[in-house]
Amino acid sequence: MSEVARCWGVIPAAGSGSRMGLSEPKQHRLLGGKTLLEHSLDALLRLPGMLGVVIALAADDPRASDFRDRDERVHVVAGGVQRADSVLAALHFLQKIAYEDDWVLVHDAARPCLSPADGERLVSEVLAHGGGGLLAEPLVDTLKRVGADGLVQATVDRRGLWRAQTPQMFPLLPLQQALLAALAAGVAVTDEASAMEWGGHPVRVVSGSPRNFKVTVPGDLELAAFYLGIADGGRE
Repeated sequence: MSEVARCWGVIPAAGSGSRMGLSEPKQHRLLGGKTLLEHSLDALLRLPGMLGVVIALAADDPRASDFRDRDERVHVVAGGVQRADSVLAALHFLQKIAYEDDWVLVHDAARPCLSPADGERLVSEVLAHGGGGLLAEPLVDTLKRVGADGLVQATVDRRGLWRAQTPQMFPLLPLQQALLAALAAGVAVTDEASAMEWGGHPVRVVSGSPRNFKVTVPGDLELAAFYLGIADGGRE
């Protein structure tokens, strides 16, 4: 990472993780003695030059004090119902301690297997070209469009299609403005890149790796344990 780059991390972690079918949010699921959120947080903190990470938790999450106590670079804010609300809450906090042109890396709480090499490659390529960017993978599977009746309607051309990952890296003020404008216009904001794209900003794709996947269903925990080198297969 360039010595002149000022980077901050943001982790939106106020969701319920309902698809995991657990009694607690999936970001707090233990994996080898640490939660998914802690693994994702540590991945950001390991990046050279990372000045701090803001975690957006649910307002009633009792774990907020645990994160404040573990590292002076970690800050906690109350998140919102939607991902964009949580990211905006974190960006609002960063305005108090960061510069408007500082870089922000938004990372999913449930992507615990981000490697240092992937994170550093993202930062290096975005700094080299400017604008902003995200880690992503090119699609390799054959894609089918399927109707409500379960029948295939068409085979979709996968050329030029990529599967978005995180971190997604953009300057603080442009990202905040793009998110606010997109939400005000009623645009569906599924990630930070979609807001920046809608706002006309250049967004660069940086090649990621399969290990940086998002834990979504219980079966994903075993694969995450494998990538993290955890021998217990993700069991508590």
